[in-house]
Amino acid sequence: MVIRYLPRRISLPVIAALSCLALPFGAQAEDAGKPQDSAGEAELARLLEGRTKGEPQGCLRDSQRRSMEVIDRTAFVFRDGDTIYVNRPEGATFLDQFDVPVFRVYGSDVCRLDQVELRSRTSGIGGPVVVLNDFIPYKREKEPKQ
Repeated sequence: MVIRYLPRRISLPVIAALSCLALPFGAQAEDAGKPQDSAGEAELARLLEGRTKGEPQGCLRDSQRRSMEVIDRTAFVFRDGDTIYVNRPEGATFLDQFDVPVFRVYGSDVCRLDQVELRSRTSGIGGPVVVLNDFIPYKREKEPKQ
């Protein structure tokens, strides 16, 4: 902060008081980036019951992403046989099952850092753009044979 450009009427105690008022808002901004316990989180937990988390993957091939579901304010879910791939993109709070995701794919695979524009289903107007993260596979646990 450069104080020399401030008018002389604003004193250092006033600046200190204003910065103290801004602290609670900064704390809220930090919490906004963390996943929240919401209906979307509960739905995702229900989908992942009985599954084991695997190693994150950077990309999904076309055959791995034929069936996709959007979980509100949480994640994209791709189904491939007994495996579910979960992608929690940057800006997941904008995800809405009523928007149409338009993937901007560079190549034949959907990869980490690809962008997804969320368009209004009714008007087709473009909305927010989210950026994909790693795809986390969850495989169904096999029951031991007796």
